[in-house]
Amino acid sequence: MSSTPPGDREKIVSKLPPSLQHQLKVRTAQHRTDIQHAVADGIDAWRGLGSNLSPVDTTGAKSFSTWLPAGQWQGFRDDCASRGVPLVQGLAQSVSLWLETHPAPGVQRPTVVRRFVVCNQKGGVGKTAVTSGAGQALAEDPDTLYPVGVSKHFAHARSDGDAAAAPVPLEHLPGLGLRVLLVDFDPQGHLTKQLGHELLALDGDSLTKHMAGDAQGKLKDLVVEVADERFGDRLHLLPSCTDAFLLDVKLSGVRAREAALERALAPLESEYDVILVDCPPSLGLSMDAAAYYGRRRDGESPGNSGVLVVVQAEDSSADAYGLLTTQIDDLRSDMHLELDYLGIVVNHYDARRGYIATSSLESWMAIRDPRVVGLIGDLKEQKEAVRVKEPLLAYAPQCPQAVSLRALAREIA
Repeated sequence: MSSTPPGDREKIVSKLPPSLQHQLKVRTAQHRTDIQHAVADGIDAWRGLGSNLSPVDTTGAKSFSTWLPAGQWQGFRDDCASRGVPLVQGLAQSVSLWLETHPAPGVQRPTVVRRFVVCNQKGGVGKTAVTSGAGQALAEDPDTLYPVGVSKHFAHARSDGDAAAAPVPLEHLPGLGLRVLLVDFDPQGHLTKQLGHELLALDGDSLTKHMAGDAQGKLKDLVVEVADERFGDRLHLLPSCTDAFLLDVKLSGVRAREAALERALAPLESEYDVILVDCPPSLGLSMDAAAYYGRRRDGESPGNSGVLVVVQAEDSSADAYGLLTTQIDDLRSDMHLELDYLGIVVNHYDARRGYIATSSLESWMAIRDPRVVGLIGDLKEQKEAVRVKEPLLAYAPQCPQAVSLRALAREIA
């Protein structure tokens, strides 16, 4: 069946096995091309072959439609008839041929491990939720499509409505498939507990002990997996220990203390593409060490690593932001560091809270350096995921927060 629309393409309706339809949808998204172009290219390649291909199993084929260049479908039908190949079989072979000649692209891995330091000295802004959610989005299966907010996902925020509830234009894109380590650097251990793991025993080994030179074993032995099929074996967690409350005291006696976190994590870096550090609400020595860890290393591209600042759309966040940026600017100056801002994430946003929220968001959006790279709504799914101790993107993968976190991951990836 075909009908001619405006332009030079015609709609065709045939049948294709569901497995091939799914592979075609994923693969075209991975190659950032349209299904119609892939099918047209596959048909052209099939028609150009000197002999027939091995039969494809078309059992259970279901309706499939697309748009092809005018005349191509009729020529293809004629070729199928002359070769003695059923039309559905010929289409299945054409799609299979395109898939074989366009294999899934490999995950683009950084040459220098990317280090994202998620911080704000004010507590309660949602640093842990952003760290966890961004890490989950970075690790999702590259052979599965997920709903993602468009690149300007926060542009819908406006003062005359509930931006967090407003529809966000979506794309369905493959997961990024990166190997991710989440580091719970906060002695309160919210990241550890929210992902369903226990804090490390006080009398055992910990990140604090490794930073202070009192390690009892290998740091990698403390790492645990955040298990879910969408993450494969790509998402891991370094749990917290309450001894981190003493970290600033312990660091005061450590030589080159600003590099203590880097020395501790260095043995793990070759195993990961991205390491996200969930920082404590502090401006002490531990924050110095975290900021130093996010500095630009020799030969590293600008923006590959750096500081991601999480704020809320209210006045106290602005005050805390000023204190944090002052500390970071002092570190840059005193230690001659190239320390990049990855951006600002406005979290827990709800325009229904009125003028304070909307006007504060406008103030954040007015900052151009660093710019706002994410807007995350204050919705129930995140709280529910915390209550059941599951990753948000596993608990509610289609919710608006998950969509926004995937957009954030692509902004900073």
